[in-house]
Amino acid sequence: MTTQTLLSECPSVPATRPSPTPQRLSLLMGPGLLIAVGYMDPGNWATGIAAGAQFGYSLLFMVVLSSLAAMLLQTLALRLGVVTGQDLAQTCRLHYGKPATFAHWAMAEIAIIATDIAEVLGAALAFKLLFNLPLAVGILLTAVSTLVILGLKGAANGRVQKIVLVLVATIVLCFAVELALITLDTMAMVQGFVPSLDTLAQPGALFVAVGIIGATIMPHNLYLHSSLARSPTRINDGQQVRQSLRRGSNDTTRALSIAAAVQVAILLVAAAVFHDSGHAEVGSIEQAHQLLAPLTGGALAAVLFALALLASGQSATLTGTLAGQVVLEGFLKLKVSLWKQRVVTRLLAIVPTLSAILWLGDRAVGDLLVFSQVVLSIQLPFAVYPLIRFTRDKTLMGEFAISRPVAVMAWLIFLLISAANLWLVASVIPCPPPPLQVKT
Repeated sequence: MTTQTLLSECPSVPATRPSPTPQRLSLLMGPGLLIAVGYMDPGNWATGIAAGAQFGYSLLFMVVLSSLAAMLLQTLALRLGVVTGQDLAQTCRLHYGKPATFAHWAMAEIAIIATDIAEVLGAALAFKLLFNLPLAVGILLTAVSTLVILGLKGAANGRVQKIVLVLVATIVLCFAVELALITLDTMAMVQGFVPSLDTLAQPGALFVAVGIIGATIMPHNLYLHSSLARSPTRINDGQQVRQSLRRGSNDTTRALSIAAAVQVAILLVAAAVFHDSGHAEVGSIEQAHQLLAPLTGGALAAVLFALALLASGQSATLTGTLAGQVVLEGFLKLKVSLWKQRVVTRLLAIVPTLSAILWLGDRAVGDLLVFSQVVLSIQLPFAVYPLIRFTRDKTLMGEFAISRPVAVMAWLIFLLISAANLWLVASVIPCPPPPLQVKT
């Protein structure tokens, strides 16, 4: 199955064509839904748990700001696809030279592999928590489970969206029950939504904060969304373009709001259950699962936690597969069948992940998950920069080029992400020792 066949399953529903599904369900099944599941993957769990357990509610503002930035950038990706009929990868190939195009492709592939590593680890952990399987066996099972879900996908009736919708509903329901089982510190929670540089200056906080950025604003989702939004040919009807942009923006905002709520819920659960009870040392998903039942007073919370983790890993795998095809075809004009692309990407994630687990042991899972999200943050500027440039270019976008205020906000997001990455890199590079003073 080619990329074009697969992506035809999830276009925006034209305003002139009645939806074959009930209206309420169709509102939840646009391209925004497929984008949103990427923001609920196991990498988000790792950063949310680390943030909540170690720093309480104080990093809530990072989740909110990152989510708002993601909404803006995803609407830019949507705009590029709708107006030009090209996705971000294609546009880069058409406007950049071969060396720059290859470099951008390499960065995008690194981001996709980093995302897949998080999905592998998350699904393997879920298998271990639910069925008491060794982590290495769970990692191998992720390859099988992925192919099973892709086999069930089908091309008719938007089955991809329906599967994803069920998985997303499972995640949301599980965390709704989790929040009902805990008691929140309301005052501390409200204070956590206020941005604070002092919080980021705490030891380890910047690393987790950058991980939150990478887990929230995912590079491969920008490529995927621009492809899902595009039409086979450029739309010349200005009214139709405006209508598509309005519908797509509403779809994106609605779906990413759900994803943001899940991210906030993860951090709140970790802060209320672990940090407030003096278990700030909790740094991994497995530790969180082990302590969840005794600290909440019931086994249901732990079971729901594991089920939601499994659902998040499987749903995010689908979007990662779609993004992989978009990147390959857009940058390199390579058309690879779905299962071949999935197998190669999954192997590139399984081999280093399995090697790390066998070498370092299960204790490395938490650090690997957070590190994978930091890698995503470092890759972000390479996708965000051309996205802003292209959507601001009036020769390419015509009257639908973004306005100056929107461009200023987008460039500010780009600069803040770049600054956070550079701050993190500078903080981990050891300073050279001072020169020896020779006494005379």
